[in-house]
Amino acid sequence: MAQVKIVTDSTAMLLPDEIKKFDIQVIPLTIMIDDVTYQDGITISPVEFMDKMAASKNLPQTSQPALGVFTEIYEPLVADGSSVISIHLTKGLSGSVDAARQAAMMVDGDVTVIDSDLIDRSLGMVVLAAAEKAATGATRDEVLAEINAVKAKTEQYVLVSKLDNLVAGGRLSKTAGLLAGMLNIRIGAHVVKGNINVETKGRGVKSTKAYLRKIIEILQAAPNGVHAIGISTAGIPDKREALGEQLRKLFPGVEIVLQQTTPVVATHTGDDAIGFSYRLN
Repeated sequence: MAQVKIVTDSTAMLLPDEIKKFDIQVIPLTIMIDDVTYQDGITISPVEFMDKMAASKNLPQTSQPALGVFTEIYEPLVADGSSVISIHLTKGLSGSVDAARQAAMMVDGDVTVIDSDLIDRSLGMVVLAAAEKAATGATRDEVLAEINAVKAKTEQYVLVSKLDNLVAGGRLSKTAGLLAGMLNIRIGAHVVKGNINVETKGRGVKSTKAYLRKIIEILQAAPNGVHAIGISTAGIPDKREALGEQLRKLFPGVEIVLQQTTPVVATHTGDDAIGFSYRLN
């Protein structure tokens, strides 16, 4: 029986031990800051990125890996007859999925590319589920079925406190951004099928806390419980730890991973943003 090998990209926010345990291949995205190019997680860390973004003259630019990067990963993986499942961040934020699909067609082997419709640790949760299933000796179709099942139970929310980057990146008009800045408007959004849908707009910290309460209430009402939670922030490590402590008290025994988010997400959200991922049982 052919093995199934798992590939993803650096936005999945996997922990080093997870990557090593399941031998997951992680392809880095590229970030350009004031004409200097970095590879996510290799030549720049998420924390270093926040410092460089704060000091940059222009909004950083992110880009998907080149086709050759994908083919260089895929070719040796399929050489022994193994199948490859390559799972990536939503097409709404990156062209990585399209590049992966083009590369898959250039490789002489079985490569299936999946758009997770997710970002950050929620993508990582789907990748981990696929890797765990593959480790049992499951077939490609069985791993794909597991991916679909876990995607249906995995969600991603984003809370943005400063809208400057959304304006600079063209995702929010300058007029709307100026007005929001004057009124201290914060937004809460739900990632649905790859689309970032704004659900709330409110003034100040109270708005953020109210949206977080809404998410927590969803988890508390889950009939079969919570499998895992991921909190990724752009900066604000103290707030991240405080939220993590609150969640550990509310959901004892549930795996809760706290991290600084990927540069790709931070570029869009700016600092003082929170990504809330979870997978239900």
